[in-house]
Amino acid sequence: MQNVGTNAGLVWQALNGAEGALEVKNLKKVTKLTDKDLYASFGWLLREGKISIQEENKEVFVSLV
Repeated sequence: MQNVGTNAGLVWQALNGAEGALEVKNLKKVTKLTDKDLYASFGWLLREGKISIQEENKEVFVSLV
């Protein structure tokens, strides 16, 4: 597992460059993170109050707060 803070930065940058929310599978593709690293990054960003996660029609979307 790489540095969680660095990976959280990759996730934040991807979301910051997007218009609105990204679906988790697209976010994984953009950041090239493993599932484990991606979800650890979500935890980091959620704890800091920087992202929001919503589920719609069995798809999970992540957006900046």
